[in-house]
Amino acid sequence: MNRSDHFASELDRRQFLSRLSLGAAAGVAAGGLLGPQRAATAAEGKWKMRLSCSSINFMSLPIEQACERIAALGFEAIDVWSAHANCPHLDDVLNRLGPDGLKEVLAKNKLKLYAFSVYAGGYLKYAELLGKCGGGVAVRGSAGPCDPKDLVPRMKAFFEALKPEIELAEKHDSYLAVENHGHALLDSVDSFQAFVDINTHPRLGIALAPYHVQGLEQSVEQAIAACGKQLFFFYAWQHAQGVEQLPGHGPTDCTPWIAALAKIGFPWPVNPFMHHEPEPDEMSRAMAKSCAYLKECYAKAVG
Repeated sequence: MNRSDHFASELDRRQFLSRLSLGAAAGVAAGGLLGPQRAATAAEGKWKMRLSCSSINFMSLPIEQACERIAALGFEAIDVWSAHANCPHLDDVLNRLGPDGLKEVLAKNKLKLYAFSVYAGGYLKYAELLGKCGGGVAVRGSAGPCDPKDLVPRMKAFFEALKPEIELAEKHDSYLAVENHGHALLDSVDSFQAFVDINTHPRLGIALAPYHVQGLEQSVEQAIAACGKQLFFFYAWQHAQGVEQLPGHGPTDCTPWIAALAKIGFPWPVNPFMHHEPEPDEMSRAMAKSCAYLKECYAKAVG
């Protein structure tokens, strides 16, 4: 993507999606970045599901060992977390490994870099590092809740405040994904729709957490449809306790989620997820079951 293209309004939809695909291909060639799925897949008529894993699910291990576990489970890519819940991984990369060190660890394990989750520390702290690692998606939160009647002006003000980060994302060939949360500006299906209607920045999108959508007793499939092409990150994460947060463990039938992602042609990996992870061996077993289940859902939804 041409770094001077700041706004989606400057491009028609077809040009925009084409440039995303070209940028992804360049990123993969240059440094193992996992970019959006290439347009050729859509031309083949069948959406293909890819899988990534968040490093926080193995936060008790050093980043090198977390990568080994994630690769052994068959994941294609990784989402590296900053210090939320004291996860050490991203700060360790920043202070010890550096971009070349992280790329070496990923190459050794045949993993691609998908995202940095920067809930703790913020994108500004890690923007340059993400760029030097090849670029990727930076996942962050939104803002405090608002009265529904104030949703549109509050969303516009939020976008205005994000301009410095969007400019950095352009500079470092990366993307920003804003996650929904309970009691936040971005929470409901209505707020997703407001986000999409107002947003004109090709490097700004949504990270969708079904856990919080289900917490509001709203439809995850409707949320996916509302996000559409502005969906940059999808947590396969259900509203439950313990390992039942993971697909295939809790009560949610995730097949409709996968069908909804296929319908919008979701170009990024699906990321099975939970908080308050068990010890690594149990986590590995639980995640293996979850991955197998998601592949079953994919087979039912896409065939």
